[in-house]
Amino acid sequence: MKKDKIKIVLDTNIFINPVERCYFGKTPKEAFNNFLALLEKKNNIICYMPPLIYEELAKFIGVSEILKKAALINKKPPSKYELFIPSLLFYEFIEEMRSRINKGLRVAEKYTRRALHIKNEEEIIKSLREEYRFALREGIIDSKEDCDLLLLAKELKAYLATSDKGLIEWAYKLGINCITAKELNTFVT
Repeated sequence: MKKDKIKIVLDTNIFINPVERCYFGKTPKEAFNNFLALLEKKNNIICYMPPLIYEELAKFIGVSEILKKAALINKKPPSKYELFIPSLLFYEFIEEMRSRINKGLRVAEKYTRRALHIKNEEEIIKSLREEYRFALREGIIDSKEDCDLLLLAKELKAYLATSDKGLIEWAYKLGINCITAKELNTFVT
């Protein structure tokens, strides 16, 4: 009986995030190359990246470096016009975004009030950006790249290798299995 190949959609953070990449190497380039060396020895795993993620990784690692072993990673965009997702997911996303926008507004109001009493503008702006970013972006899908990862993993019925909390939360809503870099390491070693 022929065993099915394991499909894995890779997120950039597996090789970029210092906490995650340590399972493969010390630098993004080393982590990526070590991962590819391990992957090369496996014939039961197929890895995919949407083109936007591939380009993002190339910016961190270097275009020439990523091209050397590019054939080991399948660049595939999700079939956006053919793939259907539950309308409830879209509904939940809109509700989540409305809630986050309101949180962001509260953060902006808080810092506006503070600014009236504090003279150090740079300190206020830095704190405002940090808190505002957390209120609006932490734990949510917030880019086309995130969306491509979710859709491709759903389409291929693949594992999603990521440490992004927002991606993980929304992947679970779509029934997508997620794995960490540590778990990915056990797949390829």
